[in-house]
Amino acid sequence: MKTFLAALVFATIAAVGMSFVLNTVQQSSSVAFTTSGARVGDPGNNLLGPG
Repeated sequence: MKTFLAALVFATIAAVGMSFVLNTVQQSSSVAFTTSGARVGDPGNNLLGPG
């Protein structure tokens, strides 16, 4: 039982920690998938852009 509780605590801490890490690295799709060849202006009010 002690091992199961330790694994549960570790999984919770790892999940919360990774959510903070991923939130700091995450970019919106209008920024992440823009290349020099793409003509992406103001994304406006759609699902891909900010706002």
